Amino acid sequence: MNRMLSTLIGTSVATLLSMSAHAESVLKVSVHADLKNIDPIWTTALITQNHGAAIYDTLFAPDENFQVRPQMAESYSVSDNGLTYIIKLRQGLTWHDGSPVTAADCIASLERWGKRDGMGQILMEKLAKMEAVDDGTIKLTLKEPWAMTIQALGKDTANVPFMMPAHIAKTDAFKQIEEMTGSGPFKIIKDEWVPGVRVIYTKNQDYVPRAEPASNLSGGKTVHIDRLEWHYIPDAATALNALQAGEIDMIENLAADLVPQAQDAPGVTVETTDKLGWQAWMVINHLHPPFDNVKARQALQHMADQATYQLANSSIPNSWRTCPAFFVCETPYADGSGAERLMNQDLEAAKRLMKESGYAGEPVVLLHPTDIPQLHSATLVTANLLRKIDVNVDVQAMDWSTLTSRRAEKKSPEDGGWNLFHTAWPATALMNPLVHNGVSGSCDKAWFGWPCDQQLQDLRAKFSSESDPENLVVLARQMQARAMEYVTYVPVGQYFFFRAYRDNVSGVIPSVVSYFWNIEMDAKK
Repeated sequence: MNRMLSTLIGTSVATLLSMSAHAESVLKVSVHADLKNIDPIWTTALITQNHGAAIYDTLFAPDENFQVRPQMAESYSVSDNGLTYIIKLRQGLTWHDGSPVTAADCIASLERWGKRDGMGQILMEKLAKMEAVDDGTIKLTLKEPWAMTIQALGKDTANVPFMMPAHIAKTDAFKQIEEMTGSGPFKIIKDEWVPGVRVIYTKNQDYVPRAEPASNLSGGKTVHIDRLEWHYIPDAATALNALQAGEIDMIENLAADLVPQAQDAPGVTVETTDKLGWQAWMVINHLHPPFDNVKARQALQHMADQATYQLANSSIPNSWRTCPAFFVCETPYADGSGAERLMNQDLEAAKRLMKESGYAGEPVVLLHPTDIPQLHSATLVTANLLRKIDVNVDVQAMDWSTLTSRRAEKKSPEDGGWNLFHTAWPATALMNPLVHNGVSGSCDKAWFGWPCDQQLQDLRAKFSSESDPENLVVLARQMQARAMEYVTYVPVGQYFFFRAYRDNVSGVIPSVVSYFWNIEMDAKK
């Protein structure tokens, strides 16, 4: 009898555990890169921005129509002279450790962000003072009116001004933070984080979403799942097989050559992540030979052929386009000024310019991210083209997360630095010359590659202070022409990202950044 009772009890417990595990809603996602760098202020890597969006929140955020709205802020007001901004925080905001979010925390976060982000740097230059009136009120006093103040605070592209507790935000902006305490809708489970394998998040039960519907980074970030699992599956075919088998629920960056197969898979939805797509970059290190010489940089423009790059990535119709515009084709500031070298491949001219630059056959270090299909294919194209113009190329393979650490090195290539690498930026981050990290020309404050050009800095400053729409277009075209002449980087086409998910998943927010609130899972499917 005791044995039977024990068996029954054991069976009941096992059944309850099984029911509990089944009842827990878990979203399993194949992510495009390994999360090695955790600081979204220190790096602009998309995987880190995705992580930041999960665990942090922002004072303001843009909706799907690019209208910036209060997020952690309850409200704000601007003085009649445009110099004073009063920002009121929502009541009841707390950090993941239970402590209250204060104005002092937010000020420390903005100060750190303002040392790294291009638009943040402009805001900091225009600020006379930033102070906490009380725990729930931030006061910004400007030296001169700047109409872009709230837009800067509401950026949704890297670097995003995520709010952090003051003791974390006081970390040197050029060193990575070590703690991951935010106030956002998810918490990271550090004990279950296995770098190179998986990252695990749980729903922040104390997070109080806004009342409005979720829209891009703004609105009510309501979490409908209990657990979020990021799985790093470097092989694209393996990830698709796992999706088809129901072992994962979503692939956030589906390799373009697998799109037809995924579209034919039963119970799988495939869609582009956004309407504007991405601009592919060849990033150039301006600090070291040979590309510290403008002729060598112009040789890269003659060398590149955008169609070759994009065909290497995808043969799917309408999945890419050539585009000479730094500020992205089919957007208000799109222009092709100065792009003659870029849009007319001439390998002999590229050879000649390399020789005129003084290049004498030294190894050129090309960093090769093997785990992101779009960047992998672009790197192979560049390596082949460099050899065609008689450049001694040293291709160094690594995963993307390793590259995002390596690219921060300013050392010479022979001492562990680099000359070239490929990346891509969402079009939404490049439409506005103030936000575009690739054309600032701001030397040590510039994005990786550190282009340094006073003309670009002066044009950007004029753009920042201009309000007339026609004059803004003129200035944007001048920036386009100068950036092409100086060659801050080489744009190598425009393409779309795809995501795929199973039919039990709904509520996915269209965005270049992967947001995991608003998603619901139907256990019956």
